[in-house]
Amino acid sequence: RCPHCGTPVEGPEDAFCCSGCRMAGAIIEGAGLERYYREREAYAPRPDPLPEGWDAVPVEEGSDGLCEIRLHVDGLRCASCVWVTENILLQTAGVEEATVSYATGRASLRWDPREVSLASLAGTIATLGYHPRVLGSEGTPDRDLLQRLGVATFLALNIMLIYVSLYAGWFSSMEERWVKLFQWTSLALATPVALWCAVPFFTGAVSGLRHRVLHMDLPIALAVGVLYVHGVVVTLTEGHAYLDSMAMLVALLLAGRMLESRGRRKAAEAAVSLAAEAPASARREVSGGVEVVPAEELEVGDLIDVGAGEELAADGTVEAGEGLVRMAILTGEAEPVPVAPDDRVVAGSVLEDGALTVRVEAVGRETVLQQMAEQLRISADRSARPTSTDRIAPWFTAATLVVATATFVMWGLAVSPERGMTTAVAVLVVACPCALALSRPLAAAAGLGAAARRGLLFRSADALLDLVDVDTVALDKTGTVTGGDMTVLEADDDVLRIAAGLERYSSHPVARAITREAARREIPLPKADVVKEEPGVGVTGEVDGRRWSLVSGGPGVVHLRDDDSDETSGGPDAPRPEGRDIPGGQIRLGDAVRPDSRRAVQGLAELGLELVLLTGDHLEVAERIAGEAGVSHVVAEVDPAGKAEWIRTQRTGDHRVAFAGDGLNDGPGLAEADVGIAMGTGAASSILVADGVVSVRSLVPIEAGVRAARACRRAIRVNQIRSIGYNVVAVSAAAAGWINPLVAAILMPLSSAMVIWGASRVEVALK
Repeated sequence: RCPHCGTPVEGPEDAFCCSGCRMAGAIIEGAGLERYYREREAYAPRPDPLPEGWDAVPVEEGSDGLCEIRLHVDGLRCASCVWVTENILLQTAGVEEATVSYATGRASLRWDPREVSLASLAGTIATLGYHPRVLGSEGTPDRDLLQRLGVATFLALNIMLIYVSLYAGWFSSMEERWVKLFQWTSLALATPVALWCAVPFFTGAVSGLRHRVLHMDLPIALAVGVLYVHGVVVTLTEGHAYLDSMAMLVALLLAGRMLESRGRRKAAEAAVSLAAEAPASARREVSGGVEVVPAEELEVGDLIDVGAGEELAADGTVEAGEGLVRMAILTGEAEPVPVAPDDRVVAGSVLEDGALTVRVEAVGRETVLQQMAEQLRISADRSARPTSTDRIAPWFTAATLVVATATFVMWGLAVSPERGMTTAVAVLVVACPCALALSRPLAAAAGLGAAARRGLLFRSADALLDLVDVDTVALDKTGTVTGGDMTVLEADDDVLRIAAGLERYSSHPVARAITREAARREIPLPKADVVKEEPGVGVTGEVDGRRWSLVSGGPGVVHLRDDDSDETSGGPDAPRPEGRDIPGGQIRLGDAVRPDSRRAVQGLAELGLELVLLTGDHLEVAERIAGEAGVSHVVAEVDPAGKAEWIRTQRTGDHRVAFAGDGLNDGPGLAEADVGIAMGTGAASSILVADGVVSVRSLVPIEAGVRAARACRRAIRVNQIRSIGYNVVAVSAAAAGWINPLVAAILMPLSSAMVIWGASRVEVALK
């Protein structure tokens, strides 16, 4: 085989299959990384030519002149692949930083473009046999595992059908020629299962031995290998094989591995969605006019013009003009914020009304938007923690091997080597770690399904089980505890009628809330004349022959004034501030609490969790919402970084925090929390970075998720106790010679059925 990619070749043992592999070998040897070939768990992919166009791929350039980019790398098959790729890149002239993540398949590169090009770096990766691609073009994860599972399942079911005939033949004296036909057929079907489908377990076992670590793959590999070899020997001679048990064992364990890996290997590039919120171009003032330039060409100190409905391309300070800016990107709140000269605005926010000239203060990576995106990028590479099964596995494996070896030796010396082999096979089969290995993924799958049916979707079993240890639940306000839309909280019908007439043609969020409430109350909208709207001030007009004005009275409040009142100084043309506030003319607006939020908060509190409202809104508004929802603690007026810092502080204080939010501004908090839960109606970036997503407009699924997580943890522990107890009894009986391989093969699926039954109790526990 080719030393690099494993392709069968003719010639000496060190013959490469192609010039690409020869070059890859030379690069690795030249870098002094030959240990890669000794420690890798799988052959590298065969190098393919690098596609053209890498020189045209956009990269980020820092103030120090260094370029940065993040790539997706296909073909990383083990930790050694990551090690050799990372070290080869680090030893390349001009490369300052290079990191490769096996969990997400992504590489982060930082280099000096004067010494090396991106095309050259991508070519180096491709030369090693891996395939670099721009983020956003990732392939389907787990394709190899899915193929092995599909083949193993199909063949195992067919082998089981054949063995049903063999078992039935014992009672009807099946002719020997038919027995041999069925045995040869089952061997033919079992061969791909053992030699291809079970490869991940063999490579894992070899890797563990190489690194002096005993894990679950070793007894699995031994059981598969012994059962297959035993089946070959029996088919060639006489006796009964257990190929049905071997095939079903592989299929069940691959299914368990698939359940575990699907969520773990789905690493979403949330920063791509988040960064897309910033416009690609801006209108920059130049001498004599305005020019449209790409956003990346803006520099600190530039003046950019922003019109109504446009997004800001950079962070800065308002130089001239007034307007209303929707700052959901920063605060997550539905209500636009009035801005005037010297006020700060950020990239990605939307100017809903007015016109601004903004002096640029931060561009590119220095903007708040890009800093949030960077935190999301970092969060996507979080590694999975070892499970309880991983901790039990070395002891279980060592005990199984010791007992099997001792059984073979003792029975071999006392009776015969053949009896020793048969008894040792029975020990390996009956002690097969299938039940132990499946205890977590099956219970976790049941827990994930139970939570999903109640509206909370987790992207991994780890995320679900992390919810068990949470003691604090922080809730964002807008779009999480509340509905997320500005609504009229309090207004008289007569006042609302006049206000709706004034606002009926406006697209302002306040206008939409007022007209929507009038429609809900079935109040006919009157005709308004001489309507004039001033951004950031209010609206005036004539309704029913009188002149009215609707002006802001502070956060969440607008006042209706009668400008034709006798108390008005100067008559109809007098300034609006001199108008008279009519009795009951106040309209209170805000975000309404979801109808079931209080019930959900109460349910979470009954589970022993501390509830906190964590919001960027004003303290007065936050306390009102918290009171209506039943949340006892409030942390208000915090920006995205402040939310993440608060969560970080709580975690430093030995608290485990779950955070639920829906806005772009919630991304850093979701990434920092032990469990981040996004509302499904929220921003795409918050959904992608979260550990779980609520698929309905309600907080109730979060309570159901906590209950499902706790039921899942209980099921896992019970399954593990049952599995260990079964193995102690069964292995002892097999080692004593009371169980032959046939009975062991029957007990093995029964032990798995016991685990499956235990996992099904997760759903029952929630009813």
